[in-house]
Amino acid sequence: MLITFEGIEGCGKSTQARLLYDWLQEMGNSVLITREPGSTFLGEKLRSILLNQDSGDISALSELFLYLADRSEHVKKVVQPALEQNKIVIIDRYVDSTLVYQGFGRGFDLSFLQQLNSLASSGFWPTITLLLDLSPQEGLKRAEKRNLQKGIQTEEGRFESEEWYFHQNIRKGYLELAKQASERICVLDASDSVESVFANIKEYVQDKLAMG
Repeated sequence: MLITFEGIEGCGKSTQARLLYDWLQEMGNSVLITREPGSTFLGEKLRSILLNQDSGDISALSELFLYLADRSEHVKKVVQPALEQNKIVIIDRYVDSTLVYQGFGRGFDLSFLQQLNSLASSGFWPTITLLLDLSPQEGLKRAEKRNLQKGIQTEEGRFESEEWYFHQNIRKGYLELAKQASERICVLDASDSVESVFANIKEYVQDKLAMG
């Protein structure tokens, strides 16, 4: 089973992904948690470029291909081997991020991005996608606070520095994808408490696991 977490900056994906990982392990499952960009030697190098404010205005096409390179390496080296070992794989950002950020955000054609996603992911598509929905205003506020606390304002602040309309388009894009793939994408209100959001995630995932 492949479970992905998606959402705008500051929505709480990483926190919820870790909580789900811990809970699934406690339930006796073999679980792997990973993220994009990153999780391989090449991926971490690409992450340091893609998320760093000092990288500046990377061209949209270059940005797209860097993310796809990260995904291809990630799937081949990490995701595919884990799935072949019957592990539950949890990914913090995956194929939907490309559709939203490079499609709704940068303006690339969605069908074109779907084709590239299929190549880069080797056809490994999420079983479940948990979309944490939050207003851009609240998300950016949370993200900036997190980055400040961790001292990573420069290292991981490139997208936080985008114009306001960009973040609005990202949220709209995610909600549009959720309408198109409602059987896979579960939308959760990320403005609720961490505990409340996770309770809803547990209930949804438990139902899906029961269905096999």
